Amino acid sequence: MSGLRGARAAVFGGRKGLLGQALSTALIKAGCGTTALSREELGALDHETLARALKDLAPDIVFNAVAYTQVDRAEDEPDLAFELNQAFPARLAEVCKGIRARLVHYSTDFVFDGGKAAPYTPDDEPAPLNVYGQSKLAGERAVLELGGPEVLVVRSSWLFGPGKTNFVHKILELARKRKSLGVVHDQTGSPTYTPDLAENTLELVVRGAGGIFHLANAGMATWCELAAEAVAIAGLECRVEAITGAQYPARAERPAYSVLDTSAFTALTGKRPRPWAQALREYVFKDLRAELAAG
Repeated sequence: MSGLRGARAAVFGGRKGLLGQALSTALIKAGCGTTALSREELGALDHETLARALKDLAPDIVFNAVAYTQVDRAEDEPDLAFELNQAFPARLAEVCKGIRARLVHYSTDFVFDGGKAAPYTPDDEPAPLNVYGQSKLAGERAVLELGGPEVLVVRSSWLFGPGKTNFVHKILELARKRKSLGVVHDQTGSPTYTPDLAENTLELVVRGAGGIFHLANAGMATWCELAAEAVAIAGLECRVEAITGAQYPARAERPAYSVLDTSAFTALTGKRPRPWAQALREYVFKDLRAELAAG
């Protein structure tokens, strides 16, 4: 991706985060000088500390892939969720504006309540059902208000990919040990492969995109369908059974439908995200095999 060659990027969450690692890999491949920062290195960065750190790095682009993602725990720890999902991005947006660095910030499908019967567009009105979604929506609004029109907010969902445990990874681990698994079938969303999300984000960046965009792999699935497809691809002898959300009680309410409409991305880039099932095969056959071979 020649548009990024020679640029400098800082990736918050780039060392250990599921999405951050994929971003770091994609940026390096694109010829971008990349500094990956882990969540542990961040601590409770105040504005001055953050400003000094970024001034020293002098990035052209900053990617924020750090978030409080414990959806159920957030109901009992709202202050922590809002600190990481709103306050930190707000400080980051102010600093980036001051050093004239572009900011790319990631958000979630959980800003929606699931009441729509068609895929959500970036223009649809958010109405989060839980603290996690509320904190992420607050973070979106903060970075857009404080960072200016060049800030890019990317909403995505149901992430799976190499480098860190995720839903698909957990399902396959369980399927190797059990004869059957019960997986929720009354929640529908957009599974997203993190290397594809990273590559498509960079497509937006090189075109100077700002505002809110939705990015996910093409198609939709329930958690049960995603699990069943992963188990089938891996060739495991485990029966995946559909259960309701009521049979798997959770502290936080989830949207029943949160499929994301990515047509704005396609209109700008001319590129269509590939189907999630195709990306899932790459994850199972390439990434997980590589991780198992590495021990």
